[in-house]
Amino acid sequence: MITKPLLKPTYVLLVDDNPNNLKVLSEAIQRCGWKALMARDGESAIRQTEYAHPDLILLDVMMPGLDGFETCRRLKANPLTYNTPVIFMTALCDPTDKVKGLEIGAVDYITKPFQHEEVIARLKLHLKISNLTRTLEQRVQERTAELTQSLQQLKQTQVQLIQSEKMSTLGQLVAGIGHEINNPIGFISGNCYHIEEYVKDILRLVNLQQQKLPHLDPDIEELLEEIDLEYLIEDLPKILVSMHQGIDRLKDISLSLRTFARSDISSKVEFQIHEGMDSTLMLLKHRLKNQGNRPTIEVVRQYGTLPSIICYPGQMNQVFMNIIANAIDAFDDLHENHLDEEIAVSYPHTITITTSVNNEQQNVSICIEDNAIGMPPDVQARIFEPSFTTKVVGKGTGLGLAISYQIVVDKHNGEINCFSTFGKGTKFIITLPNSRN
Repeated sequence: MITKPLLKPTYVLLVDDNPNNLKVLSEAIQRCGWKALMARDGESAIRQTEYAHPDLILLDVMMPGLDGFETCRRLKANPLTYNTPVIFMTALCDPTDKVKGLEIGAVDYITKPFQHEEVIARLKLHLKISNLTRTLEQRVQERTAELTQSLQQLKQTQVQLIQSEKMSTLGQLVAGIGHEINNPIGFISGNCYHIEEYVKDILRLVNLQQQKLPHLDPDIEELLEEIDLEYLIEDLPKILVSMHQGIDRLKDISLSLRTFARSDISSKVEFQIHEGMDSTLMLLKHRLKNQGNRPTIEVVRQYGTLPSIICYPGQMNQVFMNIIANAIDAFDDLHENHLDEEIAVSYPHTITITTSVNNEQQNVSICIEDNAIGMPPDVQARIFEPSFTTKVVGKGTGLGLAISYQIVVDKHNGEINCFSTFGKGTKFIITLPNSRN
């Protein structure tokens, strides 16, 4: 059985100091199926509207105490009755009075003595107009809400498309570079072993020759002095050690590139947060160094014992990259705009990375904190908005943190929060579920 919704009754407030007028109008209104509310003065009418909420007010102009004009002004000044249509009843025929009533908010005039049919006809008309107005306003609000939601969805879709394209392009580029670096690294590393053995053999030969032939030809002696054989024998092993260190450094960079650009677009995989963080820091190492007029930024790792989590590693690495790169930008801005040379040298530039696991809530937490310039509250409130940036043109798109928010919240069901104090620094806390699903 389907129950029809009950229709709200229509209430008409009659305000007149003449009891006969109230009686006649009340009977006419009730015959139309409406509910009549009555008041004999302006004060009583205003009090009734606070709890009765009439759909229309029929208001006499000439009344003791508050007249109709003042009553209408107060009704229109109240947000609860501002949109309630008011129709004046008056014996005044002066056009000036009618204009005055319309200017303060009345929608119509009924002249006394009135005809019942005319009153009812005008009430029906203005109730219909009022109902249509409310319906239209409601539809406008609904449509506005729909458009606002659609615009928000469009912005999110744009950010997702940009993020996907960025990750795809970045992944291909970085993975390609990592692969290309890896090949010559292997070639150089393999040949370094042979070079080291060849050098040892040559030095053994020279040493043996000096022992067996102590009296050398003058030309040979001259050449030995020219090339400084003793220094060459001492320095060659050091050069080989430096070459090995450079090769190891290149191997670390190659591994970091391949770790950072892991291809994980289609499905989540097992990932160790610390590996991703270390690969990100390796790629940003050149920006952390002393820039001449800006001191080295120290990275303090306070790693807890984290389990591997199931996630999109490449995307999480991008989040780490965005936040740490922003912290470095903040230090650069701090120096360029807020510190003189003496303070710049002594000011400690620190990025602290803390990780922990909460077994009760089954999540892991990554905190990235800097002691740079921080953000004012109005900026902090908008940092995750797409296209919002405080950087100059060419230094930022305003998409980094918006993309980071979508990666953490939408893609990983996690949380990312920002806490910043202007003049002291900024802290980002990322919380990810420690789930095997």
